[in-house]
Amino acid sequence: MSELRPETMAWLKSSGFAIGDAARWKAALTHGSLGEKRDYERLEFLGDRVLGLAIASWLYDRNTGPEGKLSLRLNALVSRETCAGVARAIGVPDHVRLGSQARADGGADSDNILGDVMEALLGASFLDSGYEATAKLVHKLWADMIASSAGQHKHPKSALQEWAAAQRRKPPEYSVSSRTGPDHAAKFTVLVKVKNVGEVEATASSKQDAETAAAKAFLEKYA
Repeated sequence: MSELRPETMAWLKSSGFAIGDAARWKAALTHGSLGEKRDYERLEFLGDRVLGLAIASWLYDRNTGPEGKLSLRLNALVSRETCAGVARAIGVPDHVRLGSQARADGGADSDNILGDVMEALLGASFLDSGYEATAKLVHKLWADMIASSAGQHKHPKSALQEWAAAQRRKPPEYSVSSRTGPDHAAKFTVLVKVKNVGEVEATASSKQDAETAAAKAFLEKYA
């Protein structure tokens, strides 16, 4: 059965989506726990790329910062948490289709599920309405997030962790390369490494400060 519930159809339209293939939009709202033939996974894959391009092009047009800072902003704005926040703001939890156990386990308020559904909806929009219309909708739905400071003042270690996740890389690994000097004036050199990307060293008067400096230097070099 491909029909959307009337209340779901009305909600999608009021949120700015133009509905073409009803079965596609139903799939965009369907979690795998229902065991149906079509769920949101393929649409989420597509929507993730559409969202990234829409946000990246917007940031490029409206910011003059270096590539590293743009990358941090992009990663924050397309993160699972941000997507889930947008999903909650437009009312996705009331319309996501879940199996009974997944719903009982809190799936309707899961960042992972809501973030995926939000991206799946963008994937459905891209297929029905094209990139330009979908990008305009992204700009509208993400406007408050872009106006915020998301990704602008994040701690370097947190920013590097998010960057690595966004690049589908393993988490950063920190190790002390050397410790020199007397206890009252020690110097720590820390190496931070992201597998299959690179590594950077930094030195400071504490292990924590050296890790922070290394994360900052890594982002400046590779992000």
